[in-house]
Amino acid sequence: MQNILVVSLDTVRADVAYSGKMTGIEALRRGGVTFRQAVSSAPFTPVSHATVFTGLQPARHGIRHLLRERLDPDVTTLAERLKDAGYATGAVVSCPGLNRWYGMDRGFDHYDDEIPRLPDGSDPLTTPDVKQRGLALKRAPLVVERALEWLKHQDGPFFLFAHFFDAHWPYEPPEDFCPEAANPYEGEVAYSDHYLQQLLRGMAELGHAPEDTLIVCFSDHGEDLAGWYPNDHAGSRGHPYEDGHGCLLFDATQHVPLVIGGPGLPSGVEVDAQVRLVDIAPTVLDLLSMDKEDLDGVSLAEFFGPDGAGTSRPAYSETYYPEERRADGQYPDLVPLAAVRLQDDEHGGRRKVIWEIGTDTVELYDLRSDPDEQRGHTMSSAPAVPRN
Repeated sequence: MQNILVVSLDTVRADVAYSGKMTGIEALRRGGVTFRQAVSSAPFTPVSHATVFTGLQPARHGIRHLLRERLDPDVTTLAERLKDAGYATGAVVSCPGLNRWYGMDRGFDHYDDEIPRLPDGSDPLTTPDVKQRGLALKRAPLVVERALEWLKHQDGPFFLFAHFFDAHWPYEPPEDFCPEAANPYEGEVAYSDHYLQQLLRGMAELGHAPEDTLIVCFSDHGEDLAGWYPNDHAGSRGHPYEDGHGCLLFDATQHVPLVIGGPGLPSGVEVDAQVRLVDIAPTVLDLLSMDKEDLDGVSLAEFFGPDGAGTSRPAYSETYYPEERRADGQYPDLVPLAAVRLQDDEHGGRRKVIWEIGTDTVELYDLRSDPDEQRGHTMSSAPAVPRN
């Protein structure tokens, strides 16, 4: 039974993760398979992580808003499956969106979700503003310290989930680990990346060499920086209600990094076919020869040949957060959205359909000619939206 490490670099855009500036991510890429076109199911933490740890899309795992739902009690998590298989299971998480209230602690022997209260003393779990929730976090050094402390006491096979929240607003990197960082946000990503390396070194010192461990590193969603990057849409770019992420389904938040490495897997392989975060759980189960039936995701094992060849999958995303965002009355016209991102393997084309749920408004984007999604074509009828 091989050990398993799953790392979530919360709020990290794919273009920043793959910029070559993040030495920890680059080391993982050299030792594993990089999925350059991975797509998240939702642009905020609890929904996206629930999809990762169940292999189900939001409609089936039950969490579709930031604050309203908990994980469906009939759904089995990856941690529950691994615990039943004999793994010690531990998690260190660092933000309100992964509080045990949501139910994602199920199956973990140890689930460290301690975070401070907000500066005004209020409970961050009850705050509906995704930006303000970023003020309550466990910083990366503490994540590493507590993860290694738990690992120190494990003798048998383990499943460790380490969650880094530093790239979330406010962008105030405590130290400069990346002289090439273009902005404070990239500095925060580099800060997480530095402590990711610390975690891997600490594991090796405890006798758990990274090359002998199945490692999955991903981000749950990206970040719209309101003009720091060409594909931003927030703020003066036309969507003033988008505070980093949550309300929109453009690639700034939905295109995320995903790297998988481990014993028997190829090294330094890059996959340009489109995959989804919903594929992570069935992939882990497949590599462990465990049952992966009745999941929405599909194992990525077909990409683990030396050339990384495999077939692109249509990627479904949704956000119902606009319903919560409009509750304060400031943006009464916000509506939930669904999107499907498609990739044509033969011609290399990518397209996206974004539908305003409950209306007839549909926008089409050709990501080949318009990679920054600035020239949508509006249609007047809603499509049938695949969810797998």
